[in-house]
Amino acid sequence: MGLRKILDADSIAIVGASKNREKRGFQAIRTLLEEKFEGKIYPVNPKEDSILGLRCYRKVSEIQEPVDLALITTPAHTVPSILEDCGKKGVHGAVIIAGGFRELGQDGKKLEEGLLKVAKKYDIRLIGPNTSGMMNLKKSLNLVGLRDAPKGDIALISQSGNMALALITEAKVRSRKGFSYYVGVGNEADIKFHEYLAFFGQDPETKAILMYVEGMRDGRKFLQQAYKTTLEKPIILLKSGRSSTGKQSAGSHTGSLAGMWEVARSAFQRAGIIVIDNPDELFPAAEALSSLPPIRNNCVAILADGGGHATIAADILTDLGVKIPELGAKTQSRLREILPATATVRNPVDIAGGADASPDIFAECAKIILKDHNVGGLLLVGLFGGYGIRFAETLALMEEDAAHRMGKQVRNGKKPIVVHSLYASKNSHSLDLLRYYNIPVHDSLDAACKCIGVLSERGSYLKEYHEKVNFVLNWRAKAKPEGEKVIQRAREEGRTFLLEHEAKALLQIHGAPVSKDMMACSADEAVKLSKKVNGPVALKIVSPDILHKTDAGGVRLNLRTEEEIRCGFEQIVENAKRHRPGADIRGVLVSPMAPAGLEVIIGTKTDDQFGPIIMFGIGGIMVEVLHDVSFRVLPISSTSAKKMMTEIQSAPMLDGFRGNPPTDKKALRRLLVTCSDIMEAYPDIREMDLNPTIAYEKGARIVDARIILR
Repeated sequence: MGLRKILDADSIAIVGASKNREKRGFQAIRTLLEEKFEGKIYPVNPKEDSILGLRCYRKVSEIQEPVDLALITTPAHTVPSILEDCGKKGVHGAVIIAGGFRELGQDGKKLEEGLLKVAKKYDIRLIGPNTSGMMNLKKSLNLVGLRDAPKGDIALISQSGNMALALITEAKVRSRKGFSYYVGVGNEADIKFHEYLAFFGQDPETKAILMYVEGMRDGRKFLQQAYKTTLEKPIILLKSGRSSTGKQSAGSHTGSLAGMWEVARSAFQRAGIIVIDNPDELFPAAEALSSLPPIRNNCVAILADGGGHATIAADILTDLGVKIPELGAKTQSRLREILPATATVRNPVDIAGGADASPDIFAECAKIILKDHNVGGLLLVGLFGGYGIRFAETLALMEEDAAHRMGKQVRNGKKPIVVHSLYASKNSHSLDLLRYYNIPVHDSLDAACKCIGVLSERGSYLKEYHEKVNFVLNWRAKAKPEGEKVIQRAREEGRTFLLEHEAKALLQIHGAPVSKDMMACSADEAVKLSKKVNGPVALKIVSPDILHKTDAGGVRLNLRTEEEIRCGFEQIVENAKRHRPGADIRGVLVSPMAPAGLEVIIGTKTDDQFGPIIMFGIGGIMVEVLHDVSFRVLPISSTSAKKMMTEIQSAPMLDGFRGNPPTDKKALRRLLVTCSDIMEAYPDIREMDLNPTIAYEKGARIVDARIILR
């Protein structure tokens, strides 16, 4: 209800109203009048008596009637005082167009903070600043100034006015679909992404939510809300700032941190969001998801009037992870009865000239195919819609009849049809009829296939079991007193990291499999302790002044004899003193050399947007060169851990390779969940690096552990 008074406002004050046709303060009033906004419009400009026939006010507080929303079009430095006046009037919200705030650095950040202080003082909710505006197309509340935006059931949330313009233009030119709302989020100073999701999720006239995102100020709350919303409505999202250059651009444009794309993608998908990488596929995906039922079994049939397009479509869909099953024997038999002998009826179905004289055969084929229980949806590719144009006008009526029949099939059934047509950009009444029935029509085979892909992705998400992991962290719930003491000792010494033996102690408290290390304070003690180990040992320096032991020459491996151990101890202590003169050297860890196995890496860190996350991958070159890892936002369940291990390209290595035994994946899953529990239990922990962890046929062992504190 807090946003209802703003996004469904009945009265608008235009602050910075102008008679200059080039000014935003003129364009907003003109558009509201032209599009017949039924609410009240109050221009505010102390230098004018009236604008476009409407009385002007010197300031908002002089308006006698209630004001729901203020559109502020004046420069950044004037906004705080204007907002103060709005507060005195009791205005519920403000749309702040001006840039020059957080996105420009420290001075702008201070100005934005001052803005928020005033807004909180008077309980005013803010859209922006640095926004292109907002539109409620249901009630012709247009504060963007863009004329003739198509009305429909897609809510658009964007951090770029140009992207919004591109999407609205595309809808107007290529589709019958339109928008229920548009909001330019801007700097997200007050109203955050997750609040818009909650509002549009409850709006009965919004069927899908389309988003362009650069960065988020509260990514975790967004995920928590998206997790709820996607069970009711699809969310389609394109995120920019995936590359290092893109991240810099996003930061300068919105003042937001772009974060790690790998983390964002996995988090969005886990919340049920449809992630789009190609801007050209963004609106087609939203159009399909807002219009059609999802594909529940990830299985699609292709109906074509030529082998080339059918084969290409099969390749694209396969790359998208969509299955193309062979049609049932009964289905194939019925298709053979109505198609030429040269037709292919297995899937893809190629009618092989069967429509040249009678294109209405497409509807009959579609009816037969969609009755097959193996088929969840249909992609029609080729010339449909163009037979009356290319061959004979008399065929156009047959195409129109086929369009009606297919449209009714989709309207009355639970399986979608998407159409690719070479004549999609032509004046084809049969294709317009398909659009009337909300069947997407595309001249791009890639776009048509992507529509099928997102419908299948949506169906799979709705069908699968949804874990009770809703991105909510239950801080300290699983903390243990012994573990808190380990962290407290480090804090008392002023350290922002745990020493290796402390990190392993904390892990062991929570049941993690760590190597059995012993502390030696002299070479003689190191030799004595090594005799307790059945086999070679590793020596590692222990110093609060040396975090990266290898860089300091503080590690020696595979030592067997007393002489090797004695010399190794003395050498790494000498190396440490040379590396860091005056270092506080607590001793040297004596550790048994771990048996050979498969090295994996498990790590946690705090992401700028989403908070605590976890990473899993195969160790060695797979991480250092190939970056073959998977991510999850915490907390995770055993099911999430299992999926993480299957997502890396080198996943087959976990099952054994070149005569090596398979690894104990259950042990690795337990360890991943334990790491999740530890991060949730101790908010002081910023990062955790268990590298290497060695996986065996039975069990696993953490060989090295590093924990960094906040």
